[in-house]
Amino acid sequence: MGQGVRLDKFLADAGRGTRSEVKKFIQKGLVQVDGAAVKRPEQKVIPGENVVTLQGEPVGALPEFEYYLLHKPAGYVSAAEDERERTVMELVPSRRKGLFPVGRLDKDTEGLLLITNDGALAHQLLSPGKHVEKTYEALVSGRVTEEDAEAMARGVDIGEKRPTLPARLEILEILPEGLSGETDGDSGRGSSGAVSRIRLTICEGKFHQVKRMMEAVGKKVLYLKRISMGRLALPEDLPRGACRALTEEELGRLRQSRR
Repeated sequence: MGQGVRLDKFLADAGRGTRSEVKKFIQKGLVQVDGAAVKRPEQKVIPGENVVTLQGEPVGALPEFEYYLLHKPAGYVSAAEDERERTVMELVPSRRKGLFPVGRLDKDTEGLLLITNDGALAHQLLSPGKHVEKTYEALVSGRVTEEDAEAMARGVDIGEKRPTLPARLEILEILPEGLSGETDGDSGRGSSGAVSRIRLTICEGKFHQVKRMMEAVGKKVLYLKRISMGRLALPEDLPRGACRALTEEELGRLRQSRR
């Protein structure tokens, strides 16, 4: 048999509490290994060989990595923790330590956000050299034109050393003059003039990039939603604020996105 892992670490890694919490469970005799109560947190167990129970409930070793797809609502910050704001992690149905959002969506931005503890995959998806595409739908003030789309395709100046990389802008709809309020989302911001519904695909991840790109052509983003990242798309049946584990098919498509 191999050396195994400490019992308290095994329980903590399985999401049953912090190391100090699971030590108390062990010391109270609430943990059994192969049917016998164990009161030493340092006892070694072999995942997959020893049967560990906590208060009679089997405890299995968690997979090395977890992957969740969140339909981020407005009002949450994309951070693992924050002292002042609600974070997207409050919406994730997992007690697993080390989970984090891959990239950031602004507090008022909605849509697809990947949550994982797979740092290597996150790095590949966010690496500037990989040019992983991210697609957004937005409502913007004014009439977006084909000239704007051509400017996006060339790259626009957003105040950095280089223009943005070429992006694809699709004009989905020009809403009529006098629109009050938005038709998709809950921000409650509207415009007294024409409003355009667009889809914009970028392959970078600069700070406030979509908003800054639209400002570069004289438009203001009123509502923003990310609908895809690489080959992973936001499911139409996933409600705003809902979060679920990725399917094997989705995970496969996501891994293909980084190549």
